[in-house]
Amino acid sequence: MKKTLQVLVFSFIIVILFYVTKQYWEGWILGAASLIISLSVIFIGFVIFLENRNPTATLTWLIILGSVPLLGFIFYIIFGRNFRKRKLFAKKALLDEQTYLKIEGGPYWSEEKITHMGEHQQLLFRLAQNLGKSPISFSTETKVLTNGEETFSHILEALRGATHHIHLEYYIVRHDDIGQQIKDILIERAQNGVQVRFLYDAVGCWKLSRSYIEELRKAGVDMIPFFPVKLPILNHKINFRNHRKIVVIDGTIGFVGGLNIGDEYLGKDSYFGFWRDTHLAVQGESVRTLQLIFLQDWYYMTGQKLLTPSYLSPQLIDKENLGGVQLIAGGPDNEWEIIKQLFFSMIISAEKSVWIATPYFIPDEDIFTALKVAALSGIDVRILMPKRPDKKIVFYASRSYFPELLEAGAKIYEYKKGFMHSKILIVDDEIASIGTSNMDMRSFHLNFEVNAFLYRTNSIRALTNDFIHDIAHSDIITEEQFSTRPIWVRLYESTARLLSPLL
Repeated sequence: MKKTLQVLVFSFIIVILFYVTKQYWEGWILGAASLIISLSVIFIGFVIFLENRNPTATLTWLIILGSVPLLGFIFYIIFGRNFRKRKLFAKKALLDEQTYLKIEGGPYWSEEKITHMGEHQQLLFRLAQNLGKSPISFSTETKVLTNGEETFSHILEALRGATHHIHLEYYIVRHDDIGQQIKDILIERAQNGVQVRFLYDAVGCWKLSRSYIEELRKAGVDMIPFFPVKLPILNHKINFRNHRKIVVIDGTIGFVGGLNIGDEYLGKDSYFGFWRDTHLAVQGESVRTLQLIFLQDWYYMTGQKLLTPSYLSPQLIDKENLGGVQLIAGGPDNEWEIIKQLFFSMIISAEKSVWIATPYFIPDEDIFTALKVAALSGIDVRILMPKRPDKKIVFYASRSYFPELLEAGAKIYEYKKGFMHSKILIVDDEIASIGTSNMDMRSFHLNFEVNAFLYRTNSIRALTNDFIHDIAHSDIITEEQFSTRPIWVRLYESTARLLSPLL
């Protein structure tokens, strides 16, 4: 009883002391926290300054850190650390380069194949070879797949016919009708001895049901998340996503392009309605490059080396006048921002036309200047974008670039039939790029992407015809019309553009 009383008295004294000193301790803790945050912000600002980033990005970060220090500090920890990017992907970049050179051959092997091209085209493909270590192929057949129905019908047919292996790599996978169809085929093929490997982005697929993944795993499908993030708010990995969409079946046929796995890509979303998108089927020599991109990503996440002839021996196509095909992987592991550099090279080499279809248009200063100069030089510059947004801040940031482009003479169209999600660049009806990369800074600097670069292939004619058809279902934006938009819209656009280096 005496001990109990002593404990109660001691507890009472502690409580009294706590309340008496509460204001002092709260003030001390808040002061210390404020000092730590202030010093951290100053240090981060100093680091950003020394990194010699693009001036626009540097200024954006400094403004955010100065205006809202705590929020800016958190944003920088998640999105802004360039040195973390270099450290994360240095080993992957080195291994990828060594592997591409070993499997695909050196620059001299590719040099022999491009000497009959025009001078501008030779420069572009040499640049792609030097930066991406991926050769151009003149033994590859390609077919443009327009929209979801044609794309998925071809993919489903190829999946059902798989006999040795199926490799899939996707940013978004949904457990809906098309997702269920693909799951059922993968399970059936795996149970019949086909090796199925599925690499899915951990953030892009965060809504994918656990049951979907587990059913596939139980059937023998290797399901691997790319860059899983346990604490999204405090984890810098959330900023580097695998935006690639790759399918390779038996090493003989591959698919790449803009469509993820989901019913919205078949036009079944009530908000978007018709979904306009483009994919590419690849057969022949370049399937090996697409396979190699998948296998290197698989090795990066699993440590499994699969560089064997059974995966890297595509069926060669012996036909004339197929044109040139080059598959290029871009990402934060690449020092030179390869896809952006190739886009830039294509634009400045244009002699007649530059046609772009993209859902998001947030170019960096290099691409933006190249487009304006092309338009001012009399080049037919056309940019096709969606009329209805799926991400409002990105939509309005994109529109903030319109006035200067319109003033320079570029033509801008808004697709009104549904949602425009194609990712296309066509130059002079001779060279084109189709793949997963948007015309924005995230695709250029942060995401893992893959694009096919085409030279005088039949697919370029198909892409051109599709673009002309899409223009017929679009509204052109005139300089006079765009200048009448309300002041609040302009303020929203300017604010969104200020944040564009972070989007």
